[in-house]
Amino acid sequence: MSMEGLMEVRDVTVTYGSGESRVVALDHVSLTVDRGDSVALWGRSGSGKTTALHVMGGLIVPTAGVVNWDRKPLSSLDARARSHARAHGIAYVFQGANLLPTLTAFENVSFARHVSRGETRFSPTDLLELVGLANKADSLPGELSGGEAQRVALARAVAQAPRVLLCDEPTGHLDSDTSERILDLIEALRRELGFTLVIATHDTNVVARVDREIEILDGRIVRQGAFA
Repeated sequence: MSMEGLMEVRDVTVTYGSGESRVVALDHVSLTVDRGDSVALWGRSGSGKTTALHVMGGLIVPTAGVVNWDRKPLSSLDARARSHARAHGIAYVFQGANLLPTLTAFENVSFARHVSRGETRFSPTDLLELVGLANKADSLPGELSGGEAQRVALARAVAQAPRVLLCDEPTGHLDSDTSERILDLIEALRRELGFTLVIATHDTNVVARVDREIEILDGRIVRQGAFA
């Protein structure tokens, strides 16, 4: 692992089921993400990229192998300890915004900030301003467009003061124009706040925006490097 290493996945395998129904989602995958990286886990649907992202964030415990988070063995921790690690440095943005439906935009961001105890200098109002939604603070998720909901999800993630932001197809449900705006916003927030970015995607337009790609096919890494 490099001196700047923040996340390391070492020889990780993830399987589901047994016997003839056994499915290998990841097959001896190894990768490292350094501080300050912007990385795309790229592959078609079912390639294993989302599983890899969830392993990196401690949402899935690998069947075999080791996952280190800031030089600590995340995959060997119990569920409570993994949750604590995620709450102190790792934030997610999913394909769907997954906002709490009975809370306003402001309350969704405020709740995430409180639960994570993030040491961000930004208030929930500041964060909604950063994503251009100060005027939607009192709106419920059902009153927001898809793009607006995803922007609130970004504000909610940033409220946790993450050292690394894990994004799983964050533009997958959005039209092309809205997708470009969301990607522009992620880039702007990363420049402003300095978090490391790992984004799982099947979209080459997304891959072209990051520093490094890791291509996954049938649960295996087949290529790493700058996007060609």
